[in-house]
Amino acid sequence: MPIYTPPLRDQRFVMHELLGAVDELKAMPRYADIDADTVNHVIEEAGKFCAEVLLPINANGDAEGCAYDPSTHAVKTPRGFREAYDKFREAGWQGLAAETEYGGQGLPHLLQIALYEMQYSTNQSWAMYPGLTVGAYECLLVHGTKEQKDLYLPKLASGEWTGTMCLTEPHCGTDLGMLRTKAEPQADGSYKLTGTKIFISSGEHDLADNIVHLVLARLPDAPAGTKGISLFVVPKFVPTGKGAQAKVGARNGLHCGGIEEKMGIHGNSTCQIIMDGASGWLVGAPNKGLNAMFVMMNGARLAVGVQGLGITEAAYQNAVAYARDRIQGRSLSGVKNPDKPADPIIVHPDVRKMLLTARAYAEGGRAFAYWVALAADKQLHHPDETVRKDAADTMALMTPIVKAFMTDNGFQCASQCMQVFGGHGYVRQQGMEQLVRDARINMIYEGTNTIQALDLIGRKVLMDNGAKLKKFGKLVQAFIDEHGTTPAMNEFVTPLADLGDKVTKLTMELGMKAFQNQDEAGAAAVDYLRVVGHLVYAYFWAKMARIALTRIERDGDKVDPFYTAKLATARFYFQRLLPETAYHIRAARSGAKNLMELPADLF
Repeated sequence: MPIYTPPLRDQRFVMHELLGAVDELKAMPRYADIDADTVNHVIEEAGKFCAEVLLPINANGDAEGCAYDPSTHAVKTPRGFREAYDKFREAGWQGLAAETEYGGQGLPHLLQIALYEMQYSTNQSWAMYPGLTVGAYECLLVHGTKEQKDLYLPKLASGEWTGTMCLTEPHCGTDLGMLRTKAEPQADGSYKLTGTKIFISSGEHDLADNIVHLVLARLPDAPAGTKGISLFVVPKFVPTGKGAQAKVGARNGLHCGGIEEKMGIHGNSTCQIIMDGASGWLVGAPNKGLNAMFVMMNGARLAVGVQGLGITEAAYQNAVAYARDRIQGRSLSGVKNPDKPADPIIVHPDVRKMLLTARAYAEGGRAFAYWVALAADKQLHHPDETVRKDAADTMALMTPIVKAFMTDNGFQCASQCMQVFGGHGYVRQQGMEQLVRDARINMIYEGTNTIQALDLIGRKVLMDNGAKLKKFGKLVQAFIDEHGTTPAMNEFVTPLADLGDKVTKLTMELGMKAFQNQDEAGAAAVDYLRVVGHLVYAYFWAKMARIALTRIERDGDKVDPFYTAKLATARFYFQRLLPETAYHIRAARSGAKNLMELPADLF
């Protein structure tokens, strides 16, 4: 069975030494009483839950999958899933970052992201059920009426009810402007919804008493396209009563029409939801539903990026354990294990390259994701309006990078770590092939990574003339100015500065091309995101290298080996992974012609 050890040491390093998270959080009245001991205790207990409860049911969930009963339209989750969910609820994990007003613990989103990471490392399929519930909670918190908040938020925060997001339909994919689901107003202020939604993760299951669907639909007089979309809350069972005392009532007019048989995440029910006069209630303003749903969509995109991180960490840990134990062949530089017929494969350079790639992307991704989570806390709760605005800009710019860059890396690392196992990685027993299959969906759902790349270059960079990107560039430049003259930092600061200059020039060049022909932005988008993603990682790896160098210089021979390893991994990242940007810059500059000149009928 696969192994997993919560990466507590690195999590503490990122939170306390890299981000100074406790001091940052204490600047917000909501978190004035938080301290390092609380942060450490929460992640330790979260790690125990994930390793001891979620990991043991992951392989079974993959092999067994969900079962759909067409006679009742019910879905049964794999063995152990309900029991794990009950333990999760009882321990209060569902409401970790939810408001105390609605029964939550009111802890930072930073801790929510740390919990997500460990959940996704140990059981991505299971983790999606409570993860989507957090998204539904946050959407209703921002856009729901007082009555909707009082009714649904306590149930979602406790996990008594779960949530989903119902967006796409069979004919429209990502183009939500084409959706056809209709919402007819009723005399009592409710609406009757009719239509079919597909690819609804956690859309039907046996974990909770009720499922709260957030559904995009059109009012009768709605304009065409995305400007005519409204958002509705459509529960599986129509609640009776009010607030925390509400109970499930009559079955609503919707049901699961079937579950998808998928490549991976078998333990999560991906459903077709059919609505036939289902009762729903408007959330937010009419025809403004897509804007409201973006609260949940953006939260889901950040969570999916962390799925990529979680799988990277899990794949790395298992590949390292195997590489240390598996003996095969001899070291090219001489026998390392003369008492055995072969050396462990970790002595081979290319095995180390695969392992270090996963390690560098996991540790870089953790630093990045936790920094973004801290920005989310600032955006929501910091008393200074300027800080809130800057944090909001950070979130907007970084969301597509978190989603796309981290999930691309996750799939690459899962595949390479499976390669470490050789033929044994291709069989089910080791669990590596499941990680590869589970990782693949992360590049697709919640907006494909190409869509994220278009969002980055179009909306987040070119639309505001690079203002958000320049804000991040100032952080990078301040670090360069502070450490650029330190000889020991030269190997990190010089390539960081060089890439920063290249990103500036590339952005200006692509902006000018796109002004003449928007296909130029589309042709360069994926390569551009990859380059900017590396700029972000290079910034955090340079910061982590500085911390490691300082500790090594201070402690000498007594230095914690953690810092020695951190510095070695930083060097690997800068020397082996960052040079990828040269290819992507050149590809981005090659333009749209080599993609568009071949007539469609000649493909």
